[in-house]
Amino acid sequence: MGSSSDKKRKSAEDTTSKTKKTKSDSEKSSKSPKFINVGAVKRPQNAPPVVAATSGLALSSSIQFQAYATPADKTSKRKKNGAPAQELLLHSANHRTMDYTAREDRTGDSSDPYLKHYIGIFNPKTAEVEIVEARKTVLRGTVRSQKAVDEAMEEKNQKQQMMAMRNELGEAFGTKKAKKAIRDVTENAITTQKVGQSELVMMDAIKTATKDMSTKEDLQAAVDNARPVPRGNFEARDIADVYVPAQIIGSEVLNAIPVMDWQESVKNLEDIQVPSRFVAKRVSNVASSDDAVHRLRVLRYLLFVIIFWNATSQGRERGTRSIGKRDKLREVMAPAPEIVIENIRRKFSDGGVMRKTHVDLLMTHCCAFAAIIDGFRVNTIDLREDLKLEQKQLNQYFIEIGARVKQQKVADKMENFAVLQLPLLFPKIRLPARKR
Repeated sequence: MGSSSDKKRKSAEDTTSKTKKTKSDSEKSSKSPKFINVGAVKRPQNAPPVVAATSGLALSSSIQFQAYATPADKTSKRKKNGAPAQELLLHSANHRTMDYTAREDRTGDSSDPYLKHYIGIFNPKTAEVEIVEARKTVLRGTVRSQKAVDEAMEEKNQKQQMMAMRNELGEAFGTKKAKKAIRDVTENAITTQKVGQSELVMMDAIKTATKDMSTKEDLQAAVDNARPVPRGNFEARDIADVYVPAQIIGSEVLNAIPVMDWQESVKNLEDIQVPSRFVAKRVSNVASSDDAVHRLRVLRYLLFVIIFWNATSQGRERGTRSIGKRDKLREVMAPAPEIVIENIRRKFSDGGVMRKTHVDLLMTHCCAFAAIIDGFRVNTIDLREDLKLEQKQLNQYFIEIGARVKQQKVADKMENFAVLQLPLLFPKIRLPARKR
């Protein structure tokens, strides 16, 4: 057995803390009552408490109300459901623009005549709850009409009188032109009334609701961004910098397009057989021009796109086109490299199907490439035959890329020319006409 000296003794701090905890617990238990007494229900006839339903109003706590009551009729008896004969009304005009009125809600008497409202008031000293019957009211808010200042009204009346006198003099001694102008002003006059406070509140609400609404410029920008056109620099100052082939096609794809065979054929004065009237008529001139390699690559990419379009067929869904398999595309688009075929296939189709957006994108690309090849002034007849389009359709595609379409007489025949120049003119969104 250990000696008594080995036993641990509790420190003085532990005993004092335990004493403090015991005291605090006893104090809490002495303050909080164990039992609460509920007194009798009180039904005050004068100045009863009020339960108000705000019904959507954000009421400030600083608003003060004046209480009013209808005088009690001595001959009238209390209703069967116990409702008082007097009707309570609360009114406040403390707000600078609003008047608040609270009336008793007696619409529910017929549906539930025994429904009443009570307020419990707890007294912590006596541990009693006092139950007081309350009046149920509904709070409404109305906009206070702002009265016009008398001086402003007098000044307005004086101006109207002066205008009326001047119009009478004009009708009596004026010329025919002056009389007609007075009659037009009178017929089209809009009587300007002073805007009331209710109209101002309504205008503020409309302004708040429409502050985030898109403007016409925002809608036009959204339409321009969603338009199926080639990628372009529409802030450029030179027309040649708007549609850049390296950015539209991609530098890697553009450099992979072979043009050596065309250069050799043009150099040897040999004919180049291609399934495109537009390309066949221009390949010789392009091959002998400045920067011939770059322009020949753009021209041959345009040829590949035209062949790709003519190889499509009617799709299963209405308004769609179905593209051929990869083996068929390699055959009809030879000698196009694989990277060029996949570039065209992915750009203008999705899952082997061309929808309207893909078709429009392909057509606008062809229009942009044609404008680049022809120096931004294109005779559209050859491209129309290659793409098998109506003249109206092709003109619309040129308009989509910002070009202007004009008619010009060539050899006793009117032909359409698409001119691409700055500033570009894109189609504007059309707002519905107002009904008269």
